[in-house]
Amino acid sequence: MPRNFQELAFTASVRRAQEQYGGRSADLPGTVAEPDTLGQEEAAFIRARDSFYLATVSESDWPYVQHRGGRPGFLHVLDARTLAYADYRGNRQMLSTGNLAVNDRVALFLMDYPRRERLKILGHARVEDARRNPDLISKLAEPGVRKIVERIFFIDVVAFDWNCSQHITPRFTAEEVRDVIAPLQQRIADLEAKLAPSPG
Repeated sequence: MPRNFQELAFTASVRRAQEQYGGRSADLPGTVAEPDTLGQEEAAFIRARDSFYLATVSESDWPYVQHRGGRPGFLHVLDARTLAYADYRGNRQMLSTGNLAVNDRVALFLMDYPRRERLKILGHARVEDARRNPDLISKLAEPGVRKIVERIFFIDVVAFDWNCSQHITPRFTAEEVRDVIAPLQQRIADLEAKLAPSPG
């Protein structure tokens, strides 16, 4: 586990809970070093995702979790410490955007259900009005959806951690299922063709 994640997540109360329930506990100096740097493994994992969960905190201290989805790669790795994505016109609740106006801390949760892998990211986020940054829209959104991009989210990565695969139920998209069964369907078609009676 990268040390920054331990420094931020393993607070005194968390360490007490770890001790009570037989988990790990360590004395940490309580100072976060330079932000964690995303490696090739993390960057590839992020680029392959078609969704993630974003957690923010409201000005009344309530957490809020929002799902974001798109084509694989819609969450862009700009560099080893910066992520970005285009945010589209939606239901106008503006919960994440409003929360970030008073508290820029975020947590991202990225899942690969078929491989039972998950990546957690802690960082600071900022929101830019897409209307004032048309050049960013062309870089972060595909042509078919550029007209409905309203905001650009930037996340400065502070820490990340990989979770174990325990208790992750494998789930597959319709496209992944089609890829798996395509050879079987072809095999069935070939066998049916062999068994079909000859004409005449």
